[in-house]
Amino acid sequence: MDSRRSDCEATNIDIVNRVRPNMPETRLLYELSDFFKVMGDSTRIQLLWALEESEMCVGDLAVLLDMTKSAVSHQLKVLRTAKLVRSKKIGKNVYYALDDHHVKSILEKALEHIGE
Repeated sequence: MDSRRSDCEATNIDIVNRVRPNMPETRLLYELSDFFKVMGDSTRIQLLWALEESEMCVGDLAVLLDMTKSAVSHQLKVLRTAKLVRSKKIGKNVYYALDDHHVKSILEKALEHIGE
């Protein structure tokens, strides 16, 4: 639990007591916050959206997004560390794809939300 303490009294303690047990552990909420920080970068969102369409290598992603291979590689490393993309080597190239269907679903739901 957070070490900070509220400086006020609950207006409706019944609601507080009903909601409290349903709150995720603080550690999980911090991980969720970190997840959204990774997702909060427009370049990474572009990469994720491209990978939603097709598995691609760094060079193709760089051309698609008009970026350097180095910049794309850096962002892909961040996405890989966050378990949003996976990679596989085929010959001399490394191909990237979304890690699983959850990533695609999150992107689609977020786009649906902002489109309303």
